[in-house]
Amino acid sequence: MTTDRDTGLTITTLAERPELAVGMWTMPDTWPEFIAHDRVGAALLRWAWQELRDYAFVATDPAGTVVAKAYSVPFALHAEGRGTLPDGGWDQVLQWAFTDRARGVGPDTVSAIEITIRPGLLGRGLSGRMLAAMRENARARGFGEVVAPVRPSAKHLEPATPMSEYAYRVRESDGLPADPWLRVHVRAGGVIEKVAPASMTVSGSPAEWREWTGLPFDTAGAVEVPSGLVPVHCLPERDLAVYVEPNVWVRHAL
Repeated sequence: MTTDRDTGLTITTLAERPELAVGMWTMPDTWPEFIAHDRVGAALLRWAWQELRDYAFVATDPAGTVVAKAYSVPFALHAEGRGTLPDGGWDQVLQWAFTDRARGVGPDTVSAIEITIRPGLLGRGLSGRMLAAMRENARARGFGEVVAPVRPSAKHLEPATPMSEYAYRVRESDGLPADPWLRVHVRAGGVIEKVAPASMTVSGSPAEWREWTGLPFDTAGAVEVPSGLVPVHCLPERDLAVYVEPNVWVRHAL
C-alpha cells in the first residue's frame, strides 16, 4: 500500500483491499461501448481481477472513492512455441495467462492489461502512478520485465493513419512519442518494440454496431467510429461488421 502525502491518493492491490472489488468493477470510465464486446475480454477480464488479485490495483482518494484501477496478468512469454510478443496483442496475452494458470505453467513475465482513470480526473498523472505501481509490484514478485499492449490515447483522432507510422512519431522538442499515453510509458522507462496488428477484435452485425455507435452501418466498406483507432469493416451483405484494433507493444525492463 502506498499513500501520496500531498494528494491523499492511496494505491493498493485488490488482494490487500478485496472490499473494493465492486467499486473497481462499477467505476465509471470512458471506454467506447464496442470495446466491451471483444469476446476474449468479455470472457477473461473478470477472471483476471477475481483470480489474480495480487496483480490488480485500485486507487482511492481521501474520501475512499475509487478513482483509478489497473489490471495485469503474469504469463510465460518464454514458454515453448512463444518467445516473442504476439501479433495478437491484448487478446493473445490474456489467453496465454489463462491457459498457463489452468495448466500450472509458471510465469516469467507480467503484462499490463488495463489502466483506467475515473472521468474528470484524466490528465492529472494518475495513469503514470498506476503504471509505476504495476511495475513495482512485478519487481517485488521477482519478475524482470513488464510488457504492455498499449492503446495509444490520441490515435482515434487519426483512424486512417497506419499504426506502424503513428506509433513511432516523436516530438521535435524532446524526441519522446507524440502520443500522450505512449509518452507516459517511455518516460517510465518503457521501450516501444513493435505493433500488435490484431490486438483486439470485435465482430457484430450492422444492427449491433448501430446500437453501439449510433451510426447507420448501412453501406459496405470502412466506417470510422468514435474512439476507434482504425475503421470498422462493414459487410452488410453478410450481416457482419468487424473491427480489428492494432496496439503497440512496449517493454519495461525492471
